[in-house]
Amino acid sequence: MPKLKTRRAALKRYKKTGNNNFLRRKAFKAHILTKKSAKRKRGLSRSITVSKADVKNIKKMLLI
Repeated sequence: MPKLKTRRAALKRYKKTGNNNFLRRKAFKAHILTKKSAKRKRGLSRSITVSKADVKNIKKMLLI
């Protein structure tokens, strides 16, 4: 049987931390930024950890 391939989309979206958590970017900061305040855009720039409910699926996609 051939080797399983990593889901490339997931690899680009998530970054693994030292504590086996995953970081992700926030949504809604791609376009239509003129109506959003600077404070809101600053908050959307920060990375956050993925919820525990999603970690299992991300590990499956990344073959970890």
